[in-house]
Amino acid sequence: MGRILSIDYGQKRTGIAVTDDFQIIASGLTTIPSTELISFLRTYFSKENVETVIIGEPKQMNGLPSESSEIIEKFIQQFQNEFPTMKMERVDERFTSKMAFQTMIDSGLKKKQRQNKGLIDEIAATILLQDYLNYKK
Repeated sequence: MGRILSIDYGQKRTGIAVTDDFQIIASGLTTIPSTELISFLRTYFSKENVETVIIGEPKQMNGLPSESSEIIEKFIQQFQNEFPTMKMERVDERFTSKMAFQTMIDSGLKKKQRQNKGLIDEIAATILLQDYLNYKK
């Protein structure tokens, strides 16, 4: 059984989370500049057994694609060209950033720490992945 990796893709930064080998627990991995994502994934896939990649699908409240959908679609094309055999799934990412921010508050992080947008992206990727795992069960 391989890991599942989730991507919370953004124009500037991308949050990444990954499961353990048994696909039980989602953990934040890192946040990197989006321009470095394909290179990062190439290296990560060469070292780790990743079975599936989950990519957040941003939607508006009415279910229609959000403004950032076009940017993510370009990344997906690039991803599929670079990793044609990698299984990829899309997951609704509505509210993950808000939930990530609330998680930071609930865990007692100080205001200065909560301003770390990279941490928000990593937590959002983790929430996205944990939701996927819960749904899969």
